[in-house]
Amino acid sequence: MARTTGSQSLGRKEARMVPFVIKGIDAKNVSVTGDFSGWSEDGIRLVQGREGEWQTTLELEPGEYQYRLRVDGEWRDDENAEKRVANPFGSANGVLQVKKRM
Repeated sequence: MARTTGSQSLGRKEARMVPFVIKGIDAKNVSVTGDFSGWSEDGIRLVQGREGEWQTTLELEPGEYQYRLRVDGEWRDDENAEKRVANPFGSANGVLQVKKRM
């Protein structure tokens, strides 16, 4: 399960607050959705920062999560994702890796 900053704590010991930032997108609305949000079309809204980047904070357990962007209502690849995997729709899901705390 993911949540944005300001929500109540999930009470999980291993959950980490993970900044999620997307740069270089000219849009009115950007959200992220993935296996951490049940692939909801609404996803988790990102907020545009002063430098034009889109950002939020996700609370995630350690592991690997696939995700996609929704930009002005359209599905979009994250071209800047460090890791991507093909999906059955002919595009690529970004992969977010959350490491355990040391």
